[in-house]
Parts: sequence; structure tokens; C-alpha cells
Amino acid sequence: MKPYILGKAQFSLQTKVFLTFVALLLFILGCFVVYVNWVVVKPLKEQTVEDKIAAAAKVSQQLDDFIDSQNQLSQRILSSKDIFSILDRGYQSDLNIERLNQSRKLKELMFQAIGPRMNIKDMIIYDPRGQQIVSYLGEPTPSSSLQPFLDARQSGGNGNGFVLVQYEGTLSFVRPISNQNGKVFGYLSIVMNQVDLQRITGGGGSGKIYVLDAESHPIAGHDQDVDPAELSIGEFAEGMYTDSFDNYVAYVQSDSTGWTTYLVTPKRDVLGSVNSVQYISMLLISSLLLISFVYIYLTTRNLLLPIRKLRSQIWRISYSNMNIKMENRAQNNELILLNEAFEDLMERLQESIDREKIALHEEVKARNSALQAQIAPHFIHNVLYLISIAAQEGKTQVVSDMCKHLSDSLRYIVSSPYAHVTLADELEHTRHYLALVQQKYEEDLVWEIEADELAHSIQLPRLVLQPFVENCIEHAFEHSDPPWRIHITVKQFNGLWAVEIKDNGAGFPPDKIQEIMDKLREDGPESREHRDEHTKLGNMGIVNSVNRLKLMYQNRLFFNIFNHGEGETGATVQIIGSLTQDFY
Repeated sequence: MKPYILGKAQFSLQTKVFLTFVALLLFILGCFVVYVNWVVVKPLKEQTVEDKIAAAAKVSQQLDDFIDSQNQLSQRILSSKDIFSILDRGYQSDLNIERLNQSRKLKELMFQAIGPRMNIKDMIIYDPRGQQIVSYLGEPTPSSSLQPFLDARQSGGNGNGFVLVQYEGTLSFVRPISNQNGKVFGYLSIVMNQVDLQRITGGGGSGKIYVLDAESHPIAGHDQDVDPAELSIGEFAEGMYTDSFDNYVAYVQSDSTGWTTYLVTPKRDVLGSVNSVQYISMLLISSLLLISFVYIYLTTRNLLLPIRKLRSQIWRISYSNMNIKMENRAQNNELILLNEAFEDLMERLQESIDREKIALHEEVKARNSALQAQIAPHFIHNVLYLISIAAQEGKTQVVSDMCKHLSDSLRYIVSSPYAHVTLADELEHTRHYLALVQQKYEEDLVWEIEADELAHSIQLPRLVLQPFVENCIEHAFEHSDPPWRIHITVKQFNGLWAVEIKDNGAGFPPDKIQEIMDKLREDGPESREHRDEHTKLGNMGIVNSVNRLKLMYQNRLFFNIFNHGEGETGATVQIIGSLTQDFY
């Protein structure tokens, strides 16, 4: 039972194999997860960020191209020498007709520069003081004053020769009209069409585009509903960051205009493809993990099922149950070889056990025969001695009765000497013995045997009770006065049987009881296993009979001997046997 109990406290072989495969599987799946994140997801995130920055840069480039087209338009106006001569002398005259002619010539120059396809809202020329001279469409505009432009020039401008001025929702391209010597003859203002700007900034896809100038004023964008305070740039001209609303903001700052283009995209739109890859990967990994667990469990179960059956069969093996049929249906070659080896082991073990049984049986028969041979001659010697005494005294009837009792006793002794007898047969032989002995002591000896029908179901070796009775007559009554009493009682209760042999003699000396018990312990089964010499059972008597009983009952026998106390003389011998369970 010890290996079985230890096995219960540990993991089973199937559990160990399953956990080993699961650990290996988890390691492989962990490597796969790392691979997906580093080789697929991370580059995909980086590519998504680059795409958003590229989209913002594309819009910024389109704005630069749009502003550059306004610059080219202004260059075509300034490439005409007539505009310098007109502005140089134009408003020195106070005549209205002269003014009209100058306005007509300036509009012709504008028309030649703009062409038939007009993609601006208006074009205006101002004098050096910032007062409007002529408008191409002639419609009143909110940009009637160039004061914002003049302020920008005083602060240094943007270094590109033009300034982008936003005034009351109108964006104007303003540059001075000057010659090679730097003399300013006036100012040219191109009022840009806001629809064109919105068309450029409206292509942000899933995100919103916002354009801010150098002072963080909104120029164009998605309904221009952004709070400039929410938008910022880093230390580089382009980049990407996450705002307080968990939106991804890609920005690009233009070197030519100083404008910053922002592409604001919700996180779910930016990482939509990345999340899809992650979700699909997680789903695949979970499915693979589940399928792998089931496959590993079934595989280990089928692989170890023959071993589990073999273990169960080994547990069922006992000393009396060696004929266990093995199953050879395993498909694994190693398991087949294991079954064959186990069957061979069982056959060899069975042969060894059979030989051991035969040897043990022969040993028990030999020992029992030797012990019984020690008793029978001694018993016959004593009885013949009594018969000879009775014959000398001329007691023919007594001699006849004693010969009859002796004949029955001898028939009991010599018939089937190796077979066990019942307690009732042993009690009957004891009656013959006491009847023979009483012929010597006559009325001085009183004996009584109490037994019921249960004595017929108890098995004993032959001649195990007579030595105890003989010990009473030879030793217990030697130093006591008659009448001498011997009382034999047989009891049976709760699967136990007990024989008590009680006398009223002088009892045993205290050291004699201890000597007998020590002798019994020396000649017990445990001591015999550790001795190489043949067992010496000693003289006939108590030790002889108890050892013969132990050969039959082993640990199911209890023997006790004690003197009577509290003023009562004599001693009692107790022999208790169990029909089912060991005492020790």
C-alpha cells in the first residue's frame, strides 16, 4: 500500500506528460506571439504612423503648391515694366480721366497675367501708403487696408518676399511691387478663394485636417472647429503624437509658408488594421491552443492507457492471484515489449512462488512430524509405566481399561499424523489420557472438561493439549496436597476461540514463567527467519505445543500463562486463537 499512497500524493504519469507538452506548446505559442508583435504588428504600426505623416505632408505640399501658384501669378504681374511706369506717375495727376486710364491699363495687365481661367477671388493693387488703387473685379473687399501687411513687413516678414495675411475670414497673398533697386511702387494683393483651400484640406480620409499659421491662427481645415490650444508641434518639423482625446495627430510644418498642417485621426481608425491583425492572431492562437490541448490530452490518454491498465493489473496481483491475463492490443512497440516482459516476469514469479510453496509445505510437515515424534514416545513411555505398576499390583480390570484407553490414544496418534484434527478430537484424546492417569492417583485427581458443539469447528495440530495437562500432573501437584483438580474450558466468541487449562497446584515459579515466554519469543517465526541453524524447540511440554500451534496459526494465536492470585493456588494456561484476523 505504501507505493500506492505515495502515488496518490504525486501527479500521475499522464498529468506529467500532459503538462510537459503543454509547457512546450505554451513556449512555442509565446514565441509566435512575440513574432507576430515584432515582425507584423510593430512594423504595421510604424507604417500606419508613416502613412498618416505622409498624408499630412501631402496636404501641406498641396498648400505650398497653391501658394506657389499665387506667387507665380504675382511674378507675371511684376514682370511687366508698364506697372512700374504707371504706378510711378499714375496718381500724381488729379484728373479723373487720367485715373480711369491708369486703372484700365492696370486691369489689362492683371487680365493678361490671370488669363481666362480665374482661380482667385480677386486681385488688388495698392499704392505705397497702403491705399487701394484698383481692384480686378471692382468689388468692395474687406482687404481695403494693407495695415496688417505693413505691420508684417516692419517685423521682418517671412523672408520669401510675400506675406500671407488673414483678415476677417479672407486670406490674401500680398507682396510689394518693387524694382531691382528695392524701390517700392506699391503693393499687390491676391485674395485667394477659400473654397480652393477647403478643397485641398478636405482630403483627409478618415481623419480631419487643420491648418494653422505661425501664430496658431486657423487658416483652413475641417470646418475650422478645432481649438488651436489642442494642437501643437514638437521639436521637429514633422511628427506624430496622441492628444488628450486619444486621437493620433500627425503634423507637418511648411518651410515656405510657416503653416502647420495637422491630420487628426481617431485611434480606432489609425490602428484599425493593426487591431484586426491582433484580433485575428489572438483568435488563431486561442483556437490553436484549444485544439492543441484537446489533441495533447487525447494523445497522452491513448498513449498511457496501456500503462495505466498494466499498473492496475499489477495492483491486483497477490500471493494467491497470479494468473492475470495481459492485453496485447497496444499499438506502440515499446508497450508491447513491456507487456511481454511483464508476462515473462509473472511466469517466472509464479514458478518461484510454486517452488517456495512446496518447500515451505515440506518444511512445515517435517517440523510438525519432528515435534509430534518428540511427544508420542514420551507419552507412550509414561502410560506403559503406569500399566506396569497396575499389573504389579494385580489390578487386572484396571490394566484392561488402561489398555483400552491406550489403544484409543495410540490409534489417535498414529492415524494421519500430518493431518490437523478438531478441538473436539483433541479433547477426547485428553479424556483418554486423564482416565489413564487417574488409575494411578484414583480419588486424589479430579478433572473436568467443559466444551460445546463449537469445538468441532476449530482445527488444531495433534497432541497440543496433552502436554499442558501432563505438566499439571508431573510438576504442579508435586508440592501440593490432594485433592488435585484440573479444569479444562473451551469458549468461542466474536470470531475467537479460547482454551483455558486451570489447576490448583503449586503454580509456576516466577522465573519459570519468564523463561517459558522468552523461549517462545526465541523460537518464534521472526527469530527463525534470521537464524541459519536448525530451530531447537527444546524438551517436550509447553514450548513444544505452543510452537506447533504457531506453525499453524502464525500471528492469529495468543498464548498466556499466569499464577492465580488473591489467596487462590494453582495456575492457568490460556490459548486464544482468531479465525479471521491477526493479533499482531
